[in-house]
Amino acid sequence: MTADRDEEFSRYVTERSGALLRIAYLLTGNRADAEDLLQTALAKTYLSWNRIQDKGALDGYVRRVLVNTQTSWWRKRRVDEYATDQLPEQVWEDTRPAEIELRSTVWNSLAQLPRRQRAVVVLRYYEDLSEAETAEVMGISVGTVKSTASRALAKLRTDGALRDARIAIPAPLNPSAGEPLPKSARAEAD
Repeated sequence: MTADRDEEFSRYVTERSGALLRIAYLLTGNRADAEDLLQTALAKTYLSWNRIQDKGALDGYVRRVLVNTQTSWWRKRRVDEYATDQLPEQVWEDTRPAEIELRSTVWNSLAQLPRRQRAVVVLRYYEDLSEAETAEVMGISVGTVKSTASRALAKLRTDGALRDARIAIPAPLNPSAGEPLPKSARAEAD
């Protein structure tokens, strides 16, 4: 029984660790913390492996553990860690400068969002979870997901760096009658 569990868990980690590490990175903002977060989340998942009945829901379970663990760490963070206006440079393996600059611009803009807004944007738009799935993972209501996502997207729409990089943030679906569409929703000629 234990050998089967170990083999099944090892297979899951091998198949999904890359995607889960990306989620952890987007939640933490740095690779070392992301690796620690993922390792902790996988250790917690391993301990609960036998209790997880629906193996098809493993990704959701691990995402929930990632978000909860990151939230717990954030609450317990040491006082000598201070937020700064600029993130330290990250080492990138990618050699395509435009893509690196775009990633950096997007990450810097996401880093400016409050922790909950950033988590909602990552789960909702990067992981492509539904509002209900995002609410379940974060332990909040669907209405809170909607309002948090709306506020986060509104902040991102006003971000000058994203505008300069020509990244279009989705506009609200129902603008008020007679009100012009936001700049991000208009087609611009190059």
